[in-house]
Amino acid sequence: MSQVDYRPEHIPRHVAIIMDGNGRWAQARGLERNEGHRAGLESVRAVVRAAGEIGIDCLTLYAFSSENWNRPKEEVGELMRLLEYYLDEELAEAMDKGIRVRAIGRLDRLPPSTRNAVLKAVEETKHNGKLDLIFALSYGGRTEIIDATRRLIRDAELGHIDPDQLDEKTFGSYLYAPDVPDPDLLIRTGNEYRVSNFLLWQIAYTEIHTATVMWPEFRRVHLEQAIADYQARERRFGRTREQVAADTHEEPSG
Repeated sequence: MSQVDYRPEHIPRHVAIIMDGNGRWAQARGLERNEGHRAGLESVRAVVRAAGEIGIDCLTLYAFSSENWNRPKEEVGELMRLLEYYLDEELAEAMDKGIRVRAIGRLDRLPPSTRNAVLKAVEETKHNGKLDLIFALSYGGRTEIIDATRRLIRDAELGHIDPDQLDEKTFGSYLYAPDVPDPDLLIRTGNEYRVSNFLLWQIAYTEIHTATVMWPEFRRVHLEQAIADYQARERRFGRTREQVAADTHEEPSG
């Protein structure tokens, strides 16, 4: 049963989460940073289950950024191990719950065992259709735009695309997951307000919610609070309140 008053008929289609605060959560308790990453796995499990039950179509988790490669070798190794562990442990539930696992980023940089675990989960769940669970791995928003530009230039050189006809829709088709709708809601935990190079192209009109709790503490109730916050916003996409009201047959607010 929901602990927060939100409208089940107005659920964001795509929710993206910057999972921040594992290290700070651990250090505040006198623990090693890796203990925070391990605790964060429970939050991943809880949020994935809640997203499927609430009716979210797509959940993107910022699991490992391109900048995270600069962290200590031991921490990077533990993050890779935890990702492999999670994918192996949760694969059966993903199949049972109709979850399709996907991944975006420069996956070729992942260690072979991690990359194999990711590709196995992607392959085995590819026919599921209830929830798209997308892991952003070795991912950077600027890098995604650069990679898209490189592919577009190659196609232009081959005559497959006319640069003079380039528009946002065409450019978007060169991104890592062009079939995925832009996020309606971006959540960042840990009481931080940065987008940290995450889905830079896609979040142009995304509503942003900052949660004060660290990621290891984030549970369904916090997801529901973020959804309630999202539902209280007026999304105009450059239009006036009167235009939005006319489209939705509602009285303009404010």
